[in-house]
Amino acid sequence: MAEKPMLGRIFKAYDIRGTYPDLLTDYMAWQIGFGCSKFLLGEAEAAGETTPMMRNVVVGRDMRLSSPTLTKEVIQGVNDHGGDVIDIGMVDTSMVYFAVNYLDCAGGVMVTASHNPPQYNGMKISKRKAKPVGEATGLSDIRKYAAMVDKSTIAKLTGRVQQRDLWPAYSKHVRSFLNTGGEKLKIVIDASNGMAGTMIPKIFGKGSSMGEVPGLKIIELNFENSKGVFAHEPNPLVAANLRQVQEAVIAEKADMGFCYDGDADRCMVIDEKGNAVGCDLLTALMAKHFLATPEGKGGTVVYDLRSSKVVAEEAQKAGGKAVRGRVGHVFLKQSMAENGAIFGGELSGHFYFKNNFNADSGAIAMCTVLSIVAQTGKKLSTLIAPLARYQQSGEINFQIEDKDGALALLKAQYAKHPGCTIDELDGVTIDCFAKDGWWANIRKSNTEPLLRLNCEAKDKKTLDKALAALAPGLGVRVDH
Repeated sequence: MAEKPMLGRIFKAYDIRGTYPDLLTDYMAWQIGFGCSKFLLGEAEAAGETTPMMRNVVVGRDMRLSSPTLTKEVIQGVNDHGGDVIDIGMVDTSMVYFAVNYLDCAGGVMVTASHNPPQYNGMKISKRKAKPVGEATGLSDIRKYAAMVDKSTIAKLTGRVQQRDLWPAYSKHVRSFLNTGGEKLKIVIDASNGMAGTMIPKIFGKGSSMGEVPGLKIIELNFENSKGVFAHEPNPLVAANLRQVQEAVIAEKADMGFCYDGDADRCMVIDEKGNAVGCDLLTALMAKHFLATPEGKGGTVVYDLRSSKVVAEEAQKAGGKAVRGRVGHVFLKQSMAENGAIFGGELSGHFYFKNNFNADSGAIAMCTVLSIVAQTGKKLSTLIAPLARYQQSGEINFQIEDKDGALALLKAQYAKHPGCTIDELDGVTIDCFAKDGWWANIRKSNTEPLLRLNCEAKDKKTLDKALAALAPGLGVRVDH
């Protein structure tokens, strides 16, 4: 059977995503379920994993109105291939990672479009040990298997489906990262009308099997998630989407605030003054916390190479080692495993934890920040202030057709620059910090004619000078 053109359009580098039902259809969901079963069970068998549980694929879904129908089709596809399904219901994405490990299954499928608008949906797929499945680690195989299967002609096998309520076990796991000692803390949480609206009450609130957290008062914003609409775009990286939680933190005189994305696997943190805290500064703060534990002493922290130099500096001060990683959860999780890292962080708001199977979790990130504030007895802004010691440009996009040509010229220019080093771990990183007080990373967009620049300097004057030197060769600036 020839591959339908539309099927190829929804497979991305790290997941599957498209508008429903024009790009992502119910039939495609069945095809993808079939392809996932074939790939995940095949991978387990090839690795010599033959336990009965390795016939199981965990399936979870978010709160989008299209998710129940798509989930039903995914499950049917898995079953028709012969795989069994453990349906854990409407959950945050990080709970699927937990379930795959807790139950020791072949893998998992989360039906979600993360931070995209409500007309979108998709799937995030993981294999054994909740290792991510991206284009180079199996997604291309799943796409091929999905394209080749025809529902009307295959000999359908019969897999089992069982529903499991894993909230008690998951709550216990997440709460193991929370140690506030009963200190009184008032926090504002903006669930963005997404899965945090379900997850937060079940782990930290009245719906938790463990009861409410002593001393923790939660002010809820946008927790309603049954209507498939968003009060604001469920993307906490966009400054406009943080205004509501920032205003509420100030109005409520709260200790801090959190804004989650649609599938609640990441969040942005707001200090008591209403300021958003950079995710690289949070990485530095949490790195110190984990390196100070008996288990983490002398350990390794991995971080998104766009992050501030502060991350490596703080890790080293705490007696640890810092390892730069490529951008993207597939690469950060791989780096976590390869380096036996205790903790990892990305600018995107994904934070990874050794004791969470190297997987990311928005809820555990929140637990960690709450624990740090409670244990130090300091305001969050006070803890962050000494970490914000350099000037950053933030990510700036430049439109240009010849991306490779521009990068080649940049490399040639700075290869001759005394005191600068160049590496190509991910894009091009030019480090002139020791001599000139600045460094920059320039990466290509995978899907658009864009170059993305991140620059950091010892002070504002140096930053402006560096940007003035770099920008002319990168194209036309398209955001400000």
